[in-house]
Amino acid sequence: MVEEDKAARWMGQAAELDARPGGLFRVHVLPGHTARGEFVELDPPRRLVYTWGWEPDGDAPNAVPPGSTTIEIELEPAGAATRVRFSHRDLPSAEATRSHTEGWDHYLPRLVTAAQGTDPGRDPWLGAGA
Repeated sequence: MVEEDKAARWMGQAAELDARPGGLFRVHVLPGHTARGEFVELDPPRRLVYTWGWEPDGDAPNAVPPGSTTIEIELEPAGAATRVRFSHRDLPSAEATRSHTEGWDHYLPRLVTAAQGTDPGRDPWLGAGA
């Protein structure tokens, strides 16, 4: 079972998730930045694969269209902990790779905090007014 409010706690303001192959993956990450794709593979609690890209924002060119890249997450027991293998592939350019690396470097530690049962708090990237 996927709980949209829990998913949005570590990344995003809101999430719409239909966690089944072909189901919608949509997360309102920041104002004007909504990620969209679809679930490809779900093998709880070991593996999750979904597509990713950004919905258009006005007239700005969209270098990473919805569903054009793939995120793969694998979970493996590691003693009392869990090893997470995360990959984001098919990014179209070095700039897109750099930008997404910066984003994942920000959000993955928030996921760790949430997975440990602690509230990661308000996303500092939202700023005071968002």
